[in-house]
Amino acid sequence: MKFSESLKKNRDFQNVYRNGRSFANRYLVMYVRKNGTERNRLGISVSKKVGNSVVRHRITRLIREVYRLQEDTFNSGLDVVVIARVSAKDISFHQVESSLLHLANLHSIMRLDDVNEKNTYISD
Repeated sequence: MKFSESLKKNRDFQNVYRNGRSFANRYLVMYVRKNGTERNRLGISVSKKVGNSVVRHRITRLIREVYRLQEDTFNSGLDVVVIARVSAKDISFHQVESSLLHLANLHSIMRLDDVNEKNTYISD
């Protein structure tokens, strides 16, 4: 993640939970709060209810990789906390990607100029 850092401290997670906005879908819950810097900070939480450590780490890696690949399309200056729901236990990469981008669109944290550039047809 070249533009982002990780949220690691409990007080940072709690601050996002208390002061941020949240949206959820079938697999994930996303909290977002402005952090006043030029960088994003990403926190991922996967409960023991989801599965054993192998399952939890797999989901964490999937979420982190999807974010890393889509990182340049997110606005900067945000604290983002993603929580995996129990239904995410057997989720595929494409389902994680779809779910994460759906929540990002609900939060309106995607850069419109980058999305429009990808969809623009340039003729010679």
